[in-house]
Amino acid sequence: MKGVRLCSMLILVLFGVWILPVGCGGGGDNAPSQTIVASGSNVQPIVVNGGPTAAISSANGGWIYYNAAFTSVTVCVPGTSNCQTIDGVLVDTGSFGLRLLSSALTLPLPAQTAGSYYIGECVQFADGSYLWGPVKTADVKLAGELASSVPVHVLDHSFYTIPRDCSSGGGLEEDDLLSLGANGILGIGPFRYDCTACVPGGGSPPPGAYYECSASSGCQPAFVSLSQQVQNPVALFSTDNNGVIIELPAVSGPTGSLNGSMVFGIGTQSNNGLGSATVLTLNQYASIDTTFNSTVMPYSFIDSGSNGYFFPDANIPLCSDGLFYCPAATLNLTATNEGSNGKSSNVSFGVGNADNMPNDAVLNTLAGYTYGYFDWGIPFFYGRNVYTAIDGANTPAGSGPYWAY
Repeated sequence: MKGVRLCSMLILVLFGVWILPVGCGGGGDNAPSQTIVASGSNVQPIVVNGGPTAAISSANGGWIYYNAAFTSVTVCVPGTSNCQTIDGVLVDTGSFGLRLLSSALTLPLPAQTAGSYYIGECVQFADGSYLWGPVKTADVKLAGELASSVPVHVLDHSFYTIPRDCSSGGGLEEDDLLSLGANGILGIGPFRYDCTACVPGGGSPPPGAYYECSASSGCQPAFVSLSQQVQNPVALFSTDNNGVIIELPAVSGPTGSLNGSMVFGIGTQSNNGLGSATVLTLNQYASIDTTFNSTVMPYSFIDSGSNGYFFPDANIPLCSDGLFYCPAATLNLTATNEGSNGKSSNVSFGVGNADNMPNDAVLNTLAGYTYGYFDWGIPFFYGRNVYTAIDGANTPAGSGPYWAY
C-alpha cells in the first residue's frame, strides 16, 4: 500500500505498530461497553486523520499516515509563559517521552548538560531507521495538566555529527516531517524512563542510546541519570499521573477520520474509572502473552503507535511488499491475551487485503507479518477504552505496569 508507514519497534524505547477487524468494530470477547469522555480538565482530544503529511501534495512528498492517532502538545520555556502549541504529534502508548522535530519547534528551550557536555540521544528502530538530536527541557501542557521541567528529545540532524553506532542500522534518519510522518511523538507507555540501562553504573554505557557531545570530542556514549533522561510526561503531572486511557469509537469499515479522547489518570476522577475492564499485568519481558494458532507469544504488546495488527501466520498470503497481508477475502480470527496476573481476554479481529483497501486514514482490518510476537496496533483501540498504567504508580487495580480494556 502506498503511504503505509510501519513504525517498527523502538529498540531503545520499546514497541511500535498495529490494527483491528472489519465488522468487529474493535469489539471482541470480554470487551466492556464503551463510553467516550469528551471533556474535562484531564481530557485531551485525539484524531486519526492521516497526520500532517496528508495535507501536503503528493507532488511534494505528502502521504497519508494510516491508523495513527495525533494530538496537540503545548511546550513552554520552563517556568515562563513563553509557550508554543505543536499539532500533528503522534500518540504512542508503546514508547516513553516527548520527541519533537526541531523544524516544528520555535522556542529557545534550555539544553540538558553534563558538565561542559551537551546530552544527545539516539533512538533506533527495528528496521534500521533512527532518531537523533539533543535533550532539552520544557514544561509540557496537555489538557489541564502540567508537567514541569521535562527532559524532551529534539530531533535535529544538525546536532553535532551523528555517531556511527547510532546510524549503523543503515536505515533512514527520520528527523523531518516527511520521513517521520508527524511533528513529534508523545510517548505515554507503561514506563517512566526510556533507558533504565543507561544510568551510571559499572562497565561501559550502551551504544546507540545517550551521548555526551562537545565540539572538541564529538559525541561519545554516556551514562545519564534518570532525572536527565527523556521520560513519560504523564508521570510528572501533579495529579492524574498514574496512567492514561485512549478512547476511540468503533468503526465498521474504512473511513476518512475518527475523533477520540486521551484521558489522563486511572481511577483518579469520576471520568477515568476502570469499570469492568480486564487488567493484564506485564510479564518479565515487559509484555503480555498472546496465544494465536495454539502458539504462545510472550513478547506481545498493545501499542497505539503501531498502524496495524502484526503477527506471524504463514498461511495468510502476503502482499507484494512482503509485509502486509493480502488474503483473498477478509479473515475473522481470534487470539487470547493473558497477563502475568493470570487474567485473560479473547479478542476477535479481522484481516483484510491491504492492496484492496481505499486511501482512507482509518483502515480497521490492516494487518501484517512479524516474527515471534503479536503487536496489537491502533485498530485494536477502535471501539475500546484502552488503559495503560505506569510502572510503580498506584491504581484501583494495584500498581502498574499493566494494560487494561
